Amino acid sequence: MALTVFDTLSKGKKKFVPLEEGKVRMYVCGITPYDYCHLGHGRCYTAFDVIRRYLAFCGYKVKYVQNFTDIDDKIIKRASEAKQDPFALSERFSEEYFVDMDSLGILRADEYPLVTKNIPDIIKFVQRLISNGYAYVVEGQHGSGKDVYYEVSRFIPYGKLSGQPLEKLRAGARIDVDERKKNAEDFALWKSAKPGEPSWDSPWGKGRPGWHIECSVMSTKNLGDTLDIHGGGQDLIFPHHEDEIAQSEAATGKPFANYWLHNGFVVVGKDKMAKSLGNFITLRQALDTHGARLVRLFYVSTHYRGPIDASPDRIEELRPTLQKLLDTRQLIEREKKNEARPEKSESDAKVKADVFATARKFEDAMDDDFNTPLALSALFELKDFAYRLEAEKGTSRTSFALLADTFEKLANGVLGIFDANEAKAGIPDAEVAALVAERDAAKKAKDFAKADEIRDGLARKGIILADKPTGTLWKRAA
Repeated sequence: MALTVFDTLSKGKKKFVPLEEGKVRMYVCGITPYDYCHLGHGRCYTAFDVIRRYLAFCGYKVKYVQNFTDIDDKIIKRASEAKQDPFALSERFSEEYFVDMDSLGILRADEYPLVTKNIPDIIKFVQRLISNGYAYVVEGQHGSGKDVYYEVSRFIPYGKLSGQPLEKLRAGARIDVDERKKNAEDFALWKSAKPGEPSWDSPWGKGRPGWHIECSVMSTKNLGDTLDIHGGGQDLIFPHHEDEIAQSEAATGKPFANYWLHNGFVVVGKDKMAKSLGNFITLRQALDTHGARLVRLFYVSTHYRGPIDASPDRIEELRPTLQKLLDTRQLIEREKKNEARPEKSESDAKVKADVFATARKFEDAMDDDFNTPLALSALFELKDFAYRLEAEKGTSRTSFALLADTFEKLANGVLGIFDANEAKAGIPDAEVAALVAERDAAKKAKDFAKADEIRDGLARKGIILADKPTGTLWKRAA
């Protein structure tokens, strides 16, 4: 089965054919670093991490680029409120991003371009749009400098990504009245500086870029005029990605991206997660509460394009599933080293055929627009197979080695479940030992509720307890 992906632009599944054989150029919109990441960020970057991993598994050499919008109205506002330098604020939360994503097992991108390091290229790109007749200059609103706007009506296919004609977008848009613009829906490419804000010199005076132009410049600079895959959350389809297409194709005359992939929203119950609704959860909170591996499994247990319910109970429902995967991994690793088993066996060929057939089911699921829930079901077939083989004394170490290699490549190499690192979200050994001692004391005092609370809290952080006659033993989940 050939890899097919759902392309937002064509509104359906398409066979994946890269621009250059064996290579994939992939860009995913990054964060605006002014606060800790929330669960939606984790969902997005886990989804595209799995997509990237599977493309590599299929043999593609993937160049993956993800930006940081390190200057923005939100950063400036938050820095002003906190009486901090905006560049220091964005640098701090960029580092916090890596703490969270490293914990989740998100592979690092090949490039993390920053807006502030690409200002000259952004200015050149804006000049190109002016020269091509797609942008115009107006007087700024703040006493110095000028603004540059993109003239949306000049780009005839505008609205093709969101599937809405310009007339409908125009009617439904909530846009501030600005008499300087030719059309209400025109958007800023360059904004004249406000007093006291960070700014850069340009042909239009001091100012800074608009949001949409930044991604057009950073993606094409690092990956070329046409990308294989452009990704991001569904909330970016309009206006951000729609505007990226308009800018990029007006500047280059080429298609901007061959495949547009968008992940679904994170919801709590029936409501989209939002600070205004009081149901907002940071990714850091979720990692501390549930553990990185369970959060990662939670993300991949739902198809990346669908909504995902982040209610705490829904996350915890998956804990037995995670433990089964961890136990299976331990069993296979143990049995491939079990000297009581023969090195080889007559059953090896049959085991190999069965393992490969199940792995093919996993690949078929991933080939169908990265269907991770179906891929997980194939992993559980491997789990059941492993336990059947364990019960057969004649199963060889060679068969278990094959099973171990296959299970690791699929569960971890593609889905990244074991790469999610509990230790990075971190509970030190000394702290574990102290909590175990506290639990033992609670049990002696017959405070079983407290003992259970400590045990469950450690389990959420990947610490497994075993009560023995000689005392309580503990280990980190594999």
